[in-house]
Amino acid sequence: MTDTPEIPQTSPYAVEVEEGKNYFWCACGKSKKQPFCDGSHKGTDFTPVKYTAEASKKVFFCGCKHSANRPLCDGSHSKL
Repeated sequence: MTDTPEIPQTSPYAVEVEEGKNYFWCACGKSKKQPFCDGSHKGTDFTPVKYTAEASKKVFFCGCKHSANRPLCDGSHSKL
């Protein structure tokens, strides 16, 4: 097992979210439905991060999986 996530892309995913809806962000980087979990973490130490939209708007989910502000982008991809 590894505690370093895969890096699906080195830029954020811009997603239109709906107020009150729950989203489960992929933390392992293996999901085929980026930036969201598809269960690919099974057998690893990773678990998805729940995000509840506070408003209907565009948000930027972390694509490199290294954000300190998970599940949202904090610019960490610029240092990889």
